[in-house]
Amino acid sequence: MTIPAIQDYAFPTANEYPAAKVDWAIEPKKAALLIHDMQDYFINFYHPASPMMSRVIKQISALKAWAKEQRIPVYYTAQPAEQSDESRGLLTDMWGPGLTAKPELANIVASLTPEQSDRLLTKWRYSAFFLSDLAEQMMQEQRDQLIICGIYAHIGVLQTAAEAFMKSIKPFVMADAIADFSRDDHLYALRYVQRNLGMVSTVTESIAIDSLISS
Repeated sequence: MTIPAIQDYAFPTANEYPAAKVDWAIEPKKAALLIHDMQDYFINFYHPASPMMSRVIKQISALKAWAKEQRIPVYYTAQPAEQSDESRGLLTDMWGPGLTAKPELANIVASLTPEQSDRLLTKWRYSAFFLSDLAEQMMQEQRDQLIICGIYAHIGVLQTAAEAFMKSIKPFVMADAIADFSRDDHLYALRYVQRNLGMVSTVTESIAIDSLISS
């Protein structure tokens, strides 16, 4: 099995998922931004002219620009272009050869190309924390909040948010800067985060909140 072709859908709205159980607010001095799996390979399952994906990329770009202004460290995840059967493990059973079959699509999408100061994490499983030093880097910089955007919401984004929570890192999932296989999958991830482990926010809300804190 591989990832199916993905059709555009209307983004979920706040009235469709429960209110957060916590009242956390993003604090730039304590936060890091994670741009999750925005590689050409994964983007290519959306239509080349997808308005939805164009919107997601624009939202991520805006979020990253804001993070840079606030001196928030920016992390990217990316799977290696070539992976052995051993390194892929059960991913092959679930998804087939994946990116290994199309190594030419390993780059981050051009409009989100990492800058020299950004940190690139090698992605081995759903969670960005698996076999990476993300938690250690955040701890060294005394950052215990992780703002998460990218794809896919109900897989890697959700698993990363869950592991962040279990490592005492507060996850903030950006509802309008993530995408998924379907609207149902997208909404499932948002509902799970709000009910169990973190907060759902939006790019607009996050930037506005920071403006209020800074004023």
